[in-house]
Amino acid sequence: MTKIKLCGLTRIEDVLTANELMPEYIGFVFAPKSRRAVTREMAEALRARLALGILAVGVFTDSPPETVAGMLESGLLDVAQLHGHEDEQYIARLRKLTDKPLIRAFRVACRSDAQEAEKSSADFVLLDAGAGEGRTFAWEHAEGVQRPYFLAGGLTPENAVSALERLRPYALDVSSGIETGGRKDPIKMRAFVNAVRRRT
Repeated sequence: MTKIKLCGLTRIEDVLTANELMPEYIGFVFAPKSRRAVTREMAEALRARLALGILAVGVFTDSPPETVAGMLESGLLDVAQLHGHEDEQYIARLRKLTDKPLIRAFRVACRSDAQEAEKSSADFVLLDAGAGEGRTFAWEHAEGVQRPYFLAGGLTPENAVSALERLRPYALDVSSGIETGGRKDPIKMRAFVNAVRRRT
């Protein structure tokens, strides 16, 4: 069954809706330039309300490995998603500090980008069009990827089923596609989860 990640949660009401829907993953964004960015204190308050069984992913862009590992080892996060310029050397440094799962994001502009993602030593890779702008990439570039991956970029309740049927990713990662006016919309959150689960 394709897994679901609802990313960019910033409010208690977002977490409560997620608890109702029980996706496999939710995401807290620690990238300072993101409009969805949360502080560690905010994330701790949100995590305290998160239902058991939902894994909390922290999204980072070029943060010191010690910062990422600290949040993982404290129990605040279950998984780290690396969405900046982190390379294999960075992952190796992080591996010395934590054994928690890592997701490395790749921007896919051509087929060779997806092929490069397959070589990553991260536990999972995420294929995206950019850095959270809500744009899709040409999905044909991901066809043939053999390792499990998170598919992100421009996903919505309306195109989720097409993504599933075409690519069969390990997980779908959605953020802007479940928002209205820059805030998570519980109606869209429910519609997205329901669309995915009806087809898996």
